[in-house]
Amino acid sequence: MTYCVYVLECRTRHLYTGYTSNIKRRLAEHNRGTASKFTRSRRPVTLVYQERCGSRVQAMRREAEIKRMSRAEKIEMCKRRKKSSFR
Repeated sequence: MTYCVYVLECRTRHLYTGYTSNIKRRLAEHNRGTASKFTRSRRPVTLVYQERCGSRVQAMRREAEIKRMSRAEKIEMCKRRKKSSFR
């Protein structure tokens, strides 16, 4: 099973980082308000970054690494990827 780390931009411009084995399902859950307490009140959310990882452990480690980044570092990382939709 492959996992990926993702970054969402919320309606409030906050960034949320997580990992999953099914990005489409997880994004739908965030937008329904059933995925996390943080994004529930900040919907809709937009996927701005995703990165494939080889295993769940690697995804968890990468998620922790991204969460330690500053907002500016996260935005720069997202801009370097094609999936970016930052304004």
